[in-house]
Amino acid sequence: MKTDILIVGCGVSGLYCALNLPRDKQILIITKSDLTSSDSFLAQGGICMLKSQEDYDSFFEDTLRAGHYENNRESVDIMIRSSGDVIRDLMGYGVEFAMEGGKLCFTREGAHSTNRILYHEDITGEEITSKLLAQVKKLENVTLWEYTQMVDLLEEEDGCGGIIARDREGRLFPIQSRQTMLACGGIGGLFLHSTNFPHLTGDGLAVCLKHGVRLQNPDYIQIHPTTLYTGRSKERQFLISESVRGEGALLYNQAGERFVNELLPRDLLTQKIYEQMEKDQTPCVWLDMRPIGEETLRKHFPHILERCQQEGYDPLSQRVPIVPAQHYFMGGIWVDRNSRTSMNRLYAAGETSCNGVHGANRLASNSLLESLVFAKRAAMHMTVQEQNTPGNAPFGEPVWNPEEYQDDRKLEETYKTLVLREIEKASGGSLYGHPANTNKERTKKIHEQHYHDTERGSSSDPGTAGGYHQRGHYHQFRHAGSQAG
Repeated sequence: MKTDILIVGCGVSGLYCALNLPRDKQILIITKSDLTSSDSFLAQGGICMLKSQEDYDSFFEDTLRAGHYENNRESVDIMIRSSGDVIRDLMGYGVEFAMEGGKLCFTREGAHSTNRILYHEDITGEEITSKLLAQVKKLENVTLWEYTQMVDLLEEEDGCGGIIARDREGRLFPIQSRQTMLACGGIGGLFLHSTNFPHLTGDGLAVCLKHGVRLQNPDYIQIHPTTLYTGRSKERQFLISESVRGEGALLYNQAGERFVNELLPRDLLTQKIYEQMEKDQTPCVWLDMRPIGEETLRKHFPHILERCQQEGYDPLSQRVPIVPAQHYFMGGIWVDRNSRTSMNRLYAAGETSCNGVHGANRLASNSLLESLVFAKRAAMHMTVQEQNTPGNAPFGEPVWNPEEYQDDRKLEETYKTLVLREIEKASGGSLYGHPANTNKERTKKIHEQHYHDTERGSSSDPGTAGGYHQRGHYHQFRHAGSQAG
């Protein structure tokens, strides 16, 4: 298989990149699962936008403060200043944001100093991604392949020449391309408890490590403070959007007392929740959405309301049990401001990449914006590169060994181990990969609750402290490759 441009991943980064590439170029987009199983579809809260120049300084400062001032300031500036153009593009593609009186509605989330977040009910990611996908499907120069997994890069003398892929029948084959874009998501599949799809296991990082492509901050892993607690393991956690707290929802401990400022940055709020769980010896804390009001809950958060009710909790009449879970990857494949990696002809955007926008901890609702802004910049740079490259230059014969990839399970475990070891190395010898707070002891304490097993009593009632027996700390999470239990 040969194509001008190959895009690995069909979330917002991959789709928006394709929409910004020349129509005379043949583009192939592959995805490891089906077309709708990207984390972009799961994003609930919204997407940030610079409302006016007067908001620039506070938007910039909010992003840096949340990131512990480890952000790349140039990247932050690019993202903020590009937000208006991106939003106009999205609306041109048919994306519908909440409006009132003909004007866009803005909400607020944790660590934001003002309302600057556009939203579509509580399924903003689905609204954006589905509309982009519909537009991509109209393009005659774009081919979409589902259930096609990247298993390696094709490395040539002048850089990346494409990938080795495996289809759903297990057949291996090379895909040669003049430019390759990795937009294959995060690493949530490495964790037992995550809001991510389980097939997102850091494949892009693994193949880049294998070929010496530079990574950055692989231990910067964000834990979302509020996911619905069900007591069940080995399933994707249902995220309860930060905008719920932005609209007035409150957190309570087992005694029915508030214990924290609900609008703290995610890493700090997660820490406070774990401290309270440890103090109370409970597997969760409780979120009260009733202060929001029934009308707003039904209008703005219908899917969160429905899911909680499916699990036996009615947010209109009671508090809902919540627990933190792995959510986002701030580290990734190092890229420059045009989303170029350290390997020629290889680009990366979205959660699999790291351009420094988020620093050590991502500000809420900056993920979709960052993914879109830097996917478009990748497309612009690829366009220039394609203009400077003869389009009829013949492809060489791909060099690869099929035997190396025959055992898919062994290869998957090898790649997972490769990524986890890189996280361990970056975090100083332990799998505490998480926002690199300046307080390393605090970081360590939080992460002891993510990579180890739990021991529970017989009670399944999250309100019964006796149903959860402590073993050291509250080890709520475990790397998915560790011993089952």
